[in-house]
Amino acid sequence: MKRLALSFLPLGLGLGLALLWWSGLWANPILHLRVDLGSFSLLIGFLGSIFLWAGLALWAWAGRRCEQTLSRFQREQADAHRRFLRRLDHEIKNPLTAIRAGLANLPEQGDRDILSSVRSQIDRLARLSSDLRKLADLEVQPIEQGPVDLASLLTETVEVIGERPAAAHRLNISLPRIPWPLPPVIGDRDLLFLALHNLLDNALKFSGPQDTVEVRAFEDGNWVIVEVADTGPGIPEDELPHLGEELYRGSTARNVEGSGLGLALVRAIVARHGGRMTVRSRLGKGTVVALRLPTLQTGGQR
Repeated sequence: MKRLALSFLPLGLGLGLALLWWSGLWANPILHLRVDLGSFSLLIGFLGSIFLWAGLALWAWAGRRCEQTLSRFQREQADAHRRFLRRLDHEIKNPLTAIRAGLANLPEQGDRDILSSVRSQIDRLARLSSDLRKLADLEVQPIEQGPVDLASLLTETVEVIGERPAAAHRLNISLPRIPWPLPPVIGDRDLLFLALHNLLDNALKFSGPQDTVEVRAFEDGNWVIVEVADTGPGIPEDELPHLGEELYRGSTARNVEGSGLGLALVRAIVARHGGRMTVRSRLGKGTVVALRLPTLQTGGQR
């Protein structure tokens, strides 16, 4: 709209000068081309607007072409990314099957420590393959869109995680009950459970046995904020922007078993629900991972 108004500026200026000269307030001499100066000003203004309209139209066309090219490039990149994840899943799965078959034929009297270590690494690769497949499928497959009682889901997730040895006493949950409970969110209950389970699993895994993990949730306008906080070692500030990238493992996580896909899955799940994930952390203090999810009333509108 601003560009359209700008394109009328030369015409308006020319018309203003033409009216001024035609009114007789200023002398309106006849040029050698036998055109009075007022008509000449109007003509120049009109031609200026024509050229400006053409320039703006060309600019808008070039902008649309750039947007289309960028959008096509982004789609191609996303498709290539999904193909890479599927190929990686396939390439991991085949040798895993062969290794498992070979281990099954080994005599039981072999070195049990070695066999146990090999089986442990195989299980780790199997989990990596499974998570890669989930991540690739999340980007294209439709998800359920139904009301989800987030308070109930959070309680269930804490109970499931709390069944682990020495985990229950480390977990605290804080949910609003008065003057009203959390509003429902819209989405896929199973996927949201997976995201919350991964967050709690990470918080327990990357903190010590004496550290505390707190789950809290609250309403913020048309959004629900879920936070999983721990008193673990924290994360360096320069690593925070990379959390949620596939296979990324920070410096404080390199000695902890994991695939580097847990937060990537969480971020992808939350994005599919119209929300976003943020991470705050202080070294030596702990980490807070927050999920921002739209309530049932907003349906993901921002």
